[in-house]
Amino acid sequence: MANAETKNCTQCGAPIDVTASSCKYCGAETVISPQYVVTPPQPQYTQPQPPPQQAYQEQQTYYQPATSGKSKVVAGILAIFLGGLGVHKFYLGKIGWGILYLVFCWTYIPEIIGVIEGIIYLTSSDEKFEAQYASNR
Repeated sequence: MANAETKNCTQCGAPIDVTASSCKYCGAETVISPQYVVTPPQPQYTQPQPPPQQAYQEQQTYYQPATSGKSKVVAGILAIFLGGLGVHKFYLGKIGWGILYLVFCWTYIPEIIGVIEGIIYLTSSDEKFEAQYASNR
């Protein structure tokens, strides 16, 4: 009497496991029934996709805002120490304002305004400094 998990060897007739590839008694090769063959799932290969953050960073790398090359630290220090002569305005390319500061330097008003502008330059963000003060418009 054979149950569902065994079969008989074709050579010697001994009962063997259905998943065995050979008889353990006589060594004869047996054919495994296709219903008992377990095939492991095949991995599906796909091209790896970059994470969304990396894709966003890659998009940002090609965009560089135009910069004037003027340093806000240099402009701030010039405004604080030489603001009465308008040197910071000449540095930023505002020639007309620089001449106006130079003409009125004897009143000490440009010196006071220069100190205030120097503090503003040093405390502003790089983007704001570029947009408001360093661009030649």
